[in-house]
Amino acid sequence: MEEGCIFCKIAAGAVPCFKIYEDDLMVSFLDIGPVVLGHTLVIPKKHYRNVLDVPAEVISSISGRLPMLARAVISVVQAPACHVLLNSGVEAMQSVHHLHYHIIPRKYGDGFGVPWPAGQLDAGTGRQMAAEITAAMHQSH
Repeated sequence: MEEGCIFCKIAAGAVPCFKIYEDDLMVSFLDIGPVVLGHTLVIPKKHYRNVLDVPAEVISSISGRLPMLARAVISVVQAPACHVLLNSGVEAMQSVHHLHYHIIPRKYGDGFGVPWPAGQLDAGTGRQMAAEITAAMHQSH
């Protein structure tokens, strides 16, 4: 448990939450500051700052539970779709520094929007960047 981490306190049962699922690895609960009704958080019980710090087997196990949780959330709020978001780092809008997924049910006209100012990747930059990223993955093993 990381001292001062609200999600560690929730996982330990020291802070109450509107829990929807719990097992030995993780806990899922309703966000108390939802962007839409049904906004749900999914966290590992153990403290990991973000996706860069979590072991592959932990994130794999948590990810394996996301379809079940997302289906249940969207069925209850009668939404046809959802976002499953994972923000990693302050620059990526992570405000609680304990790995967590957001399940955000979506309906047309729900008032929530994710800005997506798509640019265009030129072929030369794409080739170079793909090669550099591929090389970086091999260096990190």
